[in-house]
Amino acid sequence: MDFGRVESEELEKVDFSLPKEPLFNSAILSGKKNENAKVYVGCAKWGRQEWVGKIYPEKTKEKDFLQHYVEHYNSIELNATHYKVYGANGIAKWKEKANGKDFLFCPKMYKGITHFGKLNGKDFILNEFLRGIIAFEEHLGPMFIQVSDAYSTKRKDELFQFLKLLPTDMQFFLEVRHPDWFKEPISKELFETLHALNIGAVITDTAGRRDCAHMHLTIPKTFIRYVGNSLHHTDYTRIDAWIERMKYWLNKGMNDIYFFMHMHNEATSPELTVYLVDKMNTECGLNLIKPKFVNSKEEKPTTLF
Repeated sequence: MDFGRVESEELEKVDFSLPKEPLFNSAILSGKKNENAKVYVGCAKWGRQEWVGKIYPEKTKEKDFLQHYVEHYNSIELNATHYKVYGANGIAKWKEKANGKDFLFCPKMYKGITHFGKLNGKDFILNEFLRGIIAFEEHLGPMFIQVSDAYSTKRKDELFQFLKLLPTDMQFFLEVRHPDWFKEPISKELFETLHALNIGAVITDTAGRRDCAHMHLTIPKTFIRYVGNSLHHTDYTRIDAWIERMKYWLNKGMNDIYFFMHMHNEATSPELTVYLVDKMNTECGLNLIKPKFVNSKEEKPTTLF
C-alpha cells in the first residue's frame, strides 16, 4: 500500500503516537471483557511471489499460494474483490481452501461501485458483487468499503444514503481518506451515523496521514489497516503501541479485532507479523497462528533501518 508513504529519511520526524482514547468509545464498549472475543490477523493478498522460499515452500506455484497462506494467517483483507466482481463458483473455490479452519475472508468492495461516478444507481452491480461474496458462507468476514482520497465531505448525503441501503445482515466497515472527514463537526456526524447503521470505521495507520489513525469505534469491533515501512525500527514501536491499545479494548469489551498488515515492501510482512502475534499472544493470552518460515532463522525480525 502506497497511501501515506513518506521517504525513509523522513520517518524519524513522524509522530507515530496513537491518539488518546476518544470519549465516544466508552459508549460503544461494555466495559467488561468479552471472553469470546476474536482476533484476526492477515495481509491484503496471498499472491506474493516474494514469499516463495520464505513462508511458501520453494517452487510453490501461484495456484497453490492460498492453500499455504491459510497455514500462516487466520484472515485475509481481500483486495482482489476490489478489482473484479467474482462469481459464486470462483469464490467457492477460495472458500474450500479454508475449510476446517477458523479463517475469514474480508472482501474490499468492488471499485466500480465505490470509485467511479456516484454511489447511487449502482444496485445491479452491488447485487452482483454481494451475490458472489456470500459464497464464502461461514468464512465470510466483514466487508469494507473504501471511497477514494478525493471523495470529500461535500458528498456526505450521497455517502450516507448509500450506507443506509446496504443489507443489515452483513457486517460492513467504511474507510474514508479525504482530510475533511476527520475535522469537526463532520467527523462527529460521520461516526454517529456509522454507529446508528451498525457499520464500523476502518482505522488506517500510515506514516504520512496520521489523521486516518483516528481510534474511533462505532461498533464493538475494529478493522485496522496497518502500513509498515519494511522493518524500519519505528515499525516495532508502533506495533507495541497497537498491542497496548488492542489489549485495552479487549479488556473493555471489544468483540472482534481485524488487524491487517501492509508494507510498502510486502516481502517483509511475515517478519513483522511474527513480532505482532508473539506479543499479542503473550500480552492478551491468545493463541493466534503466525507465519512459519521455510528457513527458521528468518523468523526473528531484523531491523533494516
